Amino acid sequence: MEKIEFISKGPSETWDIGEYIGRNAKKGDLYILRGELGAGKTQLVKGIARGIGVVEWEYVVSPSFTLMNIYEGDRFDLCHVDLYRIEEAEAEELQIEEFLERGIVVVEWSEKKTWQGDAITVDIDVIGEDERRITVTRP
Repeated sequence: MEKIEFISKGPSETWDIGEYIGRNAKKGDLYILRGELGAGKTQLVKGIARGIGVVEWEYVVSPSFTLMNIYEGDRFDLCHVDLYRIEEAEAEELQIEEFLERGIVVVEWSEKKTWQGDAITVDIDVIGEDERRITVTRP
């Protein structure tokens, strides 16, 4: 198990951390994000999008109502999922893992579903008004 920790002091630093994660992502990676409401999960996903070459990465938004947004990157595609508003049974119906053949999947509110296989866990902890600890754990 590999663990790496970052400290972000604002949204632009969170984008940079996400970009680092995206640049090191491989097709088939599943990232499950954990953090309280307002912790910066979507800001991190913007950076991941930038890291995989999504041209308009700054327009990445949380798919709270659509459940899933797909973004085309230079290297591969990004499937951004938000399970905040659904129940576990509904999450299973989304068949999120099938997208891994095309690119990477990043899931907000990932605790709403049981995951199969090797998911990369990203914990975002609020440690100050604008400060976050971001811990990436690879199996």
